Amino acid sequence: MDSAPQPATLTNGFGLLIEAMKLNGLDTIYGVAGIPVTDLARLAQASGIRYIGFRHEASAGNAAAIAGYLTKRPGVCLTVSAPGFLNGMVALANATTNGFPMIQISGSSDRVTVDLQQGEYEELDQMNAAKPYAKAAYRVNRPQDMGLGLARAIRAAVSGRPGGVYLDVTGEALAATIDAAEGAASLIKVVDADPRQPPAPEAVSRALDLLATAERPLILLGKGAAYAQADADIRTLVEKTGIPFLPMSMAKGLLPDDHPQSAAAARSLALKQADVVMLVGARLNWLLGHGRSPEWSPTARFIQLDIQATEMDSNRAIAAPVVGDIGSSVAALLAGLGPQHTRPHSDWMAEILQDKAKHVAHMKQRLAADPKPMDFYSALGAIKDVIADWPDIHLVNEGANTLDIGRNVLDMQFPRRRLDCGTWGVMGVGMGYAIGAAVTSGKPVVAVEGDSAFGFSGMEVETICRYHLPVVIVVFNNGGIYRGDDINRSGSSDPAPTVLMPDARYQKVIEAFGGIGYQADTPAELAAALRDALAAGKPALVNCTIDPKAGTESGHIGNLNPQSHVGAKS
Repeated sequence: MDSAPQPATLTNGFGLLIEAMKLNGLDTIYGVAGIPVTDLARLAQASGIRYIGFRHEASAGNAAAIAGYLTKRPGVCLTVSAPGFLNGMVALANATTNGFPMIQISGSSDRVTVDLQQGEYEELDQMNAAKPYAKAAYRVNRPQDMGLGLARAIRAAVSGRPGGVYLDVTGEALAATIDAAEGAASLIKVVDADPRQPPAPEAVSRALDLLATAERPLILLGKGAAYAQADADIRTLVEKTGIPFLPMSMAKGLLPDDHPQSAAAARSLALKQADVVMLVGARLNWLLGHGRSPEWSPTARFIQLDIQATEMDSNRAIAAPVVGDIGSSVAALLAGLGPQHTRPHSDWMAEILQDKAKHVAHMKQRLAADPKPMDFYSALGAIKDVIADWPDIHLVNEGANTLDIGRNVLDMQFPRRRLDCGTWGVMGVGMGYAIGAAVTSGKPVVAVEGDSAFGFSGMEVETICRYHLPVVIVVFNNGGIYRGDDINRSGSSDPAPTVLMPDARYQKVIEAFGGIGYQADTPAELAAALRDALAAGKPALVNCTIDPKAGTESGHIGNLNPQSHVGAKS
């Protein structure tokens, strides 16, 4: 007699998406739980994936993005539908602009009623809304496509120029069940998601020929060079050629900031006088004056190493484009170096060193001053001295003057340790970046924040405390956006548009959640608080009182902020 047929073992979209993540080594989710993804977070955590829950989706997305930058694997952000999805999109768009690999997975409502616009709960065509701001966007409508959707998202996020990818998973697909064996067979382990793309030999030869003609060469390192993790070869290229180098802010530490070939303190001279410039993972965008005069010499010729061919000639003619991944391109240049490329540039280097010494002496004088109350330089000088003893920390830096002056004062000794707003200049990334760096590295993080910038994501101090992360936040409190001494020109009692509370005690926020708070009114108090907090290895916040009159409108980019001179304060 035949035995009765056994019921099929079933699985569902929740389980298949989680198994697809595990199969591909995605072991952490940064997110905000809610309809329809609450059980996805619960089940992922139960399966061994670490879940970090945030207070706002933008911060979760920023954490995922910076985790992707630090690891070269896509960070994963999980959001709810519609408004939560839109909150996360700010971080996804920023990741795409900066070239950080990230996947935003958002639950979405019933396609049938959304497509007919019948007024579904949190109704929004999320996939099409995401497309203009993401490198790619996909939707999964069936549980058997979870593995395929994630595989496509992973490959899109990390291949070529990295970026943000949106993956829409409908509530129906998450809850739908299929045969477990069929589901297991549908999963995909992505093979060689980011294949090496060596440059053409003729492109390498052209670049080396141009380099051989240089009298005043300059190597400019961008965060793409830092992302590539080709640190040893990049350092060898710089040192073998003897060419001065200039790091963009997130490329600081590829070579130590105190390296004798660093031209950072002579930036203006180096840009104006260089005749051949090699861009390594850097773009001639607004951060570099679009490569145009008066910041640059109009006769300078450019070599550009970039993964994306369309980046060439975006602002200036690129005489020697080298299209390929940074690691392969630098290795190819190294292999082709000859005596003509490694000749000394004594006069040029001497000119840079002379200008550098002048600026270093001026900076030393500014850092040694002890104004009361503190200004940005005296406060950053205190931080500089402390982190010199903690070279392996991650430093997050955002604000206007806090950021601009910080990138010039705070030295980095190791790559990928300085994290800031990058290409878009977005404020509010600080707490997400700090959390992502702490979770990814397990090492201490110092976040140096302008008071305005901190306000965008300050509630994430509760997240930092909840997960016991070794993050120390220093809030530069000058009571305003840019500065805190503006006036209301109407004469009413309302504060001026750029004025914040001058007597705010930000340390009380972290104390409310069990962290350690400090008040610092002098450089000595700031240094002592920071040393104590780093030694404790616990969540901490230092409220650092800065002179309200310190700072300039829009920091170093005031030229981008149009101003009316009608009725202006003198």
